[in-house]
Amino acid sequence: MTDAANDLEPVDLYTDGACSGNPGPGGWGVLMVYGGHERELMGGESPSTNNRMELLAAINGLETLTRPMSVRVHTDSTYVKDGITQWVAKWKRNGWRTADRKPVKNVDLWQRLEAAIARHRVEWLWVRGHNGHSENERADSLARAGMNAAPK
Repeated sequence: MTDAANDLEPVDLYTDGACSGNPGPGGWGVLMVYGGHERELMGGESPSTNNRMELLAAINGLETLTRPMSVRVHTDSTYVKDGITQWVAKWKRNGWRTADRKPVKNVDLWQRLEAAIARHRVEWLWVRGHNGHSENERADSLARAGMNAAPK
């Protein structure tokens, strides 16, 4: 994180992933809110998994930012939130292996997420999915649209 990120109004990223089957066609969505402006992002791939789509939502939202920012990432994925705030450091120390010495799944995306957050000040916030949280519901709709547009 750079010092420049400290003085900026935070950008809120509402992220979600979706998958039809696991694996199956997957999609990710991001609602970006900053200074009264909104931007929607979405994409998809097939085959994929729900966890990969959750990670790609956060990654794509962060990679879209063109300068260091203070960022609040809102996710309904404990996998993403706990992974980046608690597990990644241990996995790296263990040579990208879990506590039971198995290879970490989605290591390519965890490394990409680490790179994406490096220049920002990021706060990770968990929200309950499918619970009427309007921005999370919009991110979910974007993820489903991305899933439907994913090549089959």
